[in-house]
Amino acid sequence: MLYGYIGTMKTAPGRRDDVVAILLADVDSLRDAGCESYIVSVSDETPDTIHVMEVWQSEEHHAASLQLPATKAAIAQAMPMLTGDFTSQGLDVVGGLGVSAG
Repeated sequence: MLYGYIGTMKTAPGRRDDVVAILLADVDSLRDAGCESYIVSVSDETPDTIHVMEVWQSEEHHAASLQLPATKAAIAQAMPMLTGDFTSQGLDVVGGLGVSAG
């Protein structure tokens, strides 16, 4: 079954676009790591919050992606711009447009 992940992160005031740029810098490599979908979203209603929605081939693929050198470097670059206020939830993907769930 596909694994879904939804998370939010809060940035220091005025740093949202900087963090978004980091999150999107190397997205093409995520496909090779088992990522089916990776969406970064923002809203002017919450100007210092970033939403990330992901679909992975498995929870193990997601966990392994966090150990990739490029991912670790991106996290290290973004962390000074984040407040530490995060939410996250793992999900079993059961279907939808753009995914073929088993």
